[in-house]
Amino acid sequence: MRIQTQEYNDVTVIALEGELESDATEPLKKTVTDAIAKGPVGIVLDMSGVAGIDSQGLEQLLWSRDYCNDNKCEFRLAALDENCDKILEVTRLDSQFDRYAELAQAAKSFA
Repeated sequence: MRIQTQEYNDVTVIALEGELESDATEPLKKTVTDAIAKGPVGIVLDMSGVAGIDSQGLEQLLWSRDYCNDNKCEFRLAALDENCDKILEVTRLDSQFDRYAELAQAAKSFA
């Protein structure tokens, strides 16, 4: 999995590319903790490059959301493809996340 981070004012966008599975969880956890250490108002995970999510990937998403909340930082998911969106629905986790169809919408939602 490739992970890239960009800063937009008080929002950190973390772009993911590849499969969100067990081997990606530790790098993503480190990226989220490093981003929160800088004190952003919010974090957006750009999921446009993610083709699939396994159970450990789902756990990592939940951990990221909880870690953000514990550190007074808002958490959003953006640009999920149909497959990833369906995975969240089937696992009944869709209501656990603020999801946006486009990255720009998610970033603007903090204003």
